[in-house]
Amino acid sequence: MAMVSLTLPEEELSVFENYAKFNNQTLNEAIRCVMLDKIENFEDKRDLKIIEEYEKEKKDGTLKTYSHEDIWGELLS
Repeated sequence: MAMVSLTLPEEELSVFENYAKFNNQTLNEAIRCVMLDKIENFEDKRDLKIIEEYEKEKKDGTLKTYSHEDIWGELLS
């Protein structure tokens, strides 16, 4: 396992420790969980952007779609 060092002001450390304690976690677990949640939210926002682009193209009439026959033809050629 890799180790990461984090430098932060004492008052922030206190906030982090209290958060971990409140959630019945070690400081390491709390920091890791919060980071993973943040990354998941980033992915969700990226997914939302893709959906918004799809909806815009659909509304503008610029959405390019393919039938399954077209796709199979491409895959098998």
